[in-house]
Amino acid sequence: MPIQFDVDPAVAQLAASTSAFVREVVIPAERDCGGSLHDAPESVRETLQKGAREAGVFAPHVATRWGGHGLDLRGQAVVFEAVGYSLLGPLALNCAAPDEGNMHLLEKVATEDQKERYLRPLAAGEVRSCFAMTEPAPGAGADPRSLRTTATRVPGGWRIDGRKWFISGARGAGFAIVMARTAGNPGDPGGATMFLVDAGTPGMSIVRDIETLDEGLFAGHSEIVFDECVVGDDQVLGAVGHGFEGAQVRLGPARITHCMRWLGAARRAQDAALERAGSRMAFGSVLGDLGMVQQMLADSEIDIEASRALILRTAWELDTGSTAAQLTSVSKTFVAEAVNRVVDRAVQICGALGISAADAPLARLFREVRPFRIYDGPSETHRFAIARRAVRPYRQPSASAAGS
Repeated sequence: MPIQFDVDPAVAQLAASTSAFVREVVIPAERDCGGSLHDAPESVRETLQKGAREAGVFAPHVATRWGGHGLDLRGQAVVFEAVGYSLLGPLALNCAAPDEGNMHLLEKVATEDQKERYLRPLAAGEVRSCFAMTEPAPGAGADPRSLRTTATRVPGGWRIDGRKWFISGARGAGFAIVMARTAGNPGDPGGATMFLVDAGTPGMSIVRDIETLDEGLFAGHSEIVFDECVVGDDQVLGAVGHGFEGAQVRLGPARITHCMRWLGAARRAQDAALERAGSRMAFGSVLGDLGMVQQMLADSEIDIEASRALILRTAWELDTGSTAAQLTSVSKTFVAEAVNRVVDRAVQICGALGISAADAPLARLFREVRPFRIYDGPSETHRFAIARRAVRPYRQPSASAAGS
């Protein structure tokens, strides 16, 4: 099957409208709050999303049934890059993590009743959500099989007990998608189940907000305790015991949509570097005429183009029904590191201006992109998986037996 990267004219128009909205409305709002959304009031989100609806660019990723534009992943790649040009862009269009990934998961896995109860208000921006899987050590982190939070059968439902942390967007969320172990022990490959837990459910409490390097995610990152938190059978998301499989429905596309949004941030950093290189006089010429600056600019252009190509190839594979496990890991690793390189070079080219939080966006972007190499699986974990898949067809039976 030939790979199709052609951009539909309607998608191109939506991307152009998104770009204009981000530049004219969202970036001024970003400047006003200094790019920090951890403690931003709900009114910021509500105002931006109202503007996105009025501009006709709201929810590009959600099916038309739920009020969105219904773009496939290749279409999202084009629009999300435009969205990511501002740290507040994803929030404004209601396609920020973790809500965007949760919408995709609910569309694919939830029952019709669950879709009406959870997906419809989430897609409309009436509520926010979170995805509670990561735990303090020795619990689930880069290795989800270490899951220690448990869900135990009780009459009419399940009792959840455990602790989660670095749960993005938890404070003020209308509900959480919680991963808990319903069978087996930590280290076992299966036995997990996903649950939909409404905010205010007795036994679920946010015990603290965690200060982090990044500040651009609405409501920040929190630690949550589940202590005899009881939910009904109708709040099981997907099949009991198949939570890890359900999570992959979310995590694969969510990794690539992260890449799409952060590519927009890289493009913005490069634009700042190009503007500086074309106007700043030093050593008798503009910076852009100096060889070392030219090399940095060229390397950033290469990183951006290579990232975009990987994103589109992965999106095509996912759109055509492949799990794209290998390409998803390759793209997440490469793009996360490429984005960091682009922003770092832009800071270097802009010099003192690059580290000024007041006069340029680069200091904010630099702070935000570093955690991307950890979120959704650190680069080292993805490299381990990439190498393991690559060597699998070449592994001799005797070597497999010896390593088992």
